[in-house]
Amino acid sequence: MDQAEPGLADAAAAAPAGYEPAVPARPGCVYTGCYCEENVWKLCEYIRNQNLYPLEEFYAVFISNDRRMVPLWEQQAGMVGQPVIWDYHVVLLHVVSGDQNFIYDLDTLLPFPCPIDTYIEKAFKSDSVIHPEFQRKVRLVQADVYLKTFASDRSHMKDASGNWQKPPPLYPCIETADFKMNLDDFISMNPDVGWGSVLSLPEFVQGFGSQN
Repeated sequence: MDQAEPGLADAAAAAPAGYEPAVPARPGCVYTGCYCEENVWKLCEYIRNQNLYPLEEFYAVFISNDRRMVPLWEQQAGMVGQPVIWDYHVVLLHVVSGDQNFIYDLDTLLPFPCPIDTYIEKAFKSDSVIHPEFQRKVRLVQADVYLKTFASDRSHMKDASGNWQKPPPLYPCIETADFKMNLDDFISMNPDVGWGSVLSLPEFVQGFGSQN
């Protein structure tokens, strides 16, 4: 996937009057193609450091399923009108009290940030039209927990010979005092593993879409 182009609908143009985006316009964000989990970690770090909004309003959202084959539409890596089948994808959710919630996805063709109802309609579509083995689940992890617990040595992006499948970020690997690599625990949709809570896509839509 390629970095978003500045010409895409973005930032203030995407947000309704009165909503101040929590991060810079897309070209100003830390971004590495195919490292969505780290891109979202960096968004969380920026939000924590800027303190424009309470960090408690934000969640890292891992999208996957037991087969690690999930379709998402409106992705830069895909063809117009066709879904991309990811093993997993990660976006940022901003839960705004009493108003529309927002999704921040650095890999979408949709606005950044994107009102969640628009993202649900155009990027997720509906599980009812998708074969059961491709139906999506999400793992919601509070941003502060994500910043404290996530770790990746990026080994998942190397082939059998140890070569990078995609160039890694230029900054050091993200690690904690306890972990150097726990990405699989976040991708897993087993509720008994890892951090946060696991929801079906309909549960996520019901909980965070404006129709709830």
